[in-house]
Amino acid sequence: MQFPARLEALRSKHQSLDAAVQAEARRPCPDSTILKRLKLEKLRVKEEMDRLMH
Repeated sequence: MQFPARLEALRSKHQSLDAAVQAEARRPCPDSTILKRLKLEKLRVKEEMDRLMH
């Protein structure tokens, strides 16, 4: 995958994960395990984006 395409795919995934985190957090009884997993994945994606940009 080309660099710009990979970066755009990561941005899209990051936005999707952010939406999933927000949706889970808004539930009446959010599942802390799911929130933790989503946040860790979001962090991994952000770190990969940072590596590609530098």
